Amino acid sequence: MWPMPRRDFLKMNLLAAAGLPAATALLSGKELPKASANERLGLGFIGIGGMGSGTMQAMMSQPDVEVRAVCDVYRPHAERARERTKGKAEIETDFRKLLERKDIDAVVISTPDHWHGLCAIEACKAGKHVYCEKPLTHNVAEGQALVQAARKHERITQMGIQIHAGENYHRVVDVVRSGILGTIHKVHVWVSRPPLGIGHPANAPVPEGLDWDFFVGPAPKQPFNPNRFLFHWRWFWDFGGGLLGDMGCHVLDLVHWAMNVEAPMSVAAAGGKVHADDNTETPTTMEVLYEYPGFVMTWSHTMLSPQGREGRGLGVQFHGTHGTLLADYGSMKLVDHQGKAMTPKIEDPIPRSPGHHREWLDGIKNNKPCSASFDYGHRLTTVCHLGNIALAMGRKLYWNGHAEQFMNDEAANQKLRRRYRQPWGL
Repeated sequence: MWPMPRRDFLKMNLLAAAGLPAATALLSGKELPKASANERLGLGFIGIGGMGSGTMQAMMSQPDVEVRAVCDVYRPHAERARERTKGKAEIETDFRKLLERKDIDAVVISTPDHWHGLCAIEACKAGKHVYCEKPLTHNVAEGQALVQAARKHERITQMGIQIHAGENYHRVVDVVRSGILGTIHKVHVWVSRPPLGIGHPANAPVPEGLDWDFFVGPAPKQPFNPNRFLFHWRWFWDFGGGLLGDMGCHVLDLVHWAMNVEAPMSVAAAGGKVHADDNTETPTTMEVLYEYPGFVMTWSHTMLSPQGREGRGLGVQFHGTHGTLLADYGSMKLVDHQGKAMTPKIEDPIPRSPGHHREWLDGIKNNKPCSASFDYGHRLTTVCHLGNIALAMGRKLYWNGHAEQFMNDEAANQKLRRRYRQPWGL
C-alpha cells in the first residue's frame, strides 16, 4: 500500500483481522482431512518489513495463532519482529529453513514481489498453507506454477487484498449484481498519487545486517541502491510492477468480483515514465484499455498529482444503461442518468466475510477454500501483468484466458516469464 501514518496502517490490518460480525459462507471446495477447531496454528513469516509487520500484528490478535518463526534478509526487521513476540519466535535467515520446520502449519509471505511466487511454491511443496501479499507473483508463468502447486498439494491459500473483506466492497457487488444499473458497458478504474520525490541516490555500500545478494535473489545481479530497497523496490522492473502492480489487485478486484469475469480478451496501453526526476523505471502516467465480453474497462494512473476523478484519488465507476455507480474503499454513490439517487433492491446478498485474515485461518481449520484463493489471486494479478506487457510492446494484444497465452504473438508471450539468476528458477 502507499505510505500512510503507522497508526492507520496498523488499524487497517487489525480491522481486516477482526472482521465483520456478519456470518460467512465460504466457497465450496474439495474436502480435506479436518483439523481441530480449537487447535492453535503455528505461523511463520517470510518478509517482515512494513506490510509483514502489520499482518503479523493482525494475526497475533487472533486467539488461536502462535508466531513461531520469522525470516527476513534484513536482520533489523527480523529482530524487531521477534521482539514483538516477546522473544518467542525464532529467527531463520533462509526461508527454506523456515519451511523445513515441523512446528509451522502455515506461512505468511510479505517479501518484495519478485520473491512471492518462488517462496509460495516452495511453501506449498513443504505442506504449508499460504497467505501471500498482492500481487501474487512477479510474472504470469510464476502464477501458473503457483496455482498448480497449491492444487497439487491441496493447500488453503489467500492473497492479501484486505479490502476484499470490507462491507463496502460487498455492498457494491450486491448492487452491481442486482441489475439496477441495467447493462454495464464501461468501467473506469483509477489511482492518483503525488510525485515520489526520491531523487537519484548513488549506489552505496550494503547496509549492516542486510543480505543484499539474497534480496536480489532471482533478479539480475546488481549493486545496492537505496531506492531499490524497502518500499521503493516496486518502481524497478526487476523487483515489482509499478503502480499497476502495487494497487491493481486491490481496485480491479471490485470489477472482476462484481462483473463475475475471469480474463480480458484484449489489452492496449499508453504512457510511461514522464516528468519524474529520479532513477525509477516504472510508469508515472499510464492508461490501459481492457476489453471483456460485453464491456470495456479502463485503468488510469498518475504519480504526478493526487487528484483523481470525481474528487477521489482512487475509485471504480460502473456505467450502465440505467445508471452509474461510483465506489472507493469505503463509500459508494448510485445515481440515474439525471443524477438522482437510486435505491437498489438486494434480494440475495453475497455472504459477508469474518475478516480477510480470519477467513484464511478458518479455511485452514475447516478445509474450505478462501474467497481470494490463489486461483482468484492469479487471475487478478494476471490483469496487472497484461497491462504492463501491453505498454512494453506498444501495441494492442489479444489474450486467450483459457490457455493463458497471447494469440499469435510469440514476442509478447516471451514476457509472460522471466530469466532467473542461478540457482533460482521455477
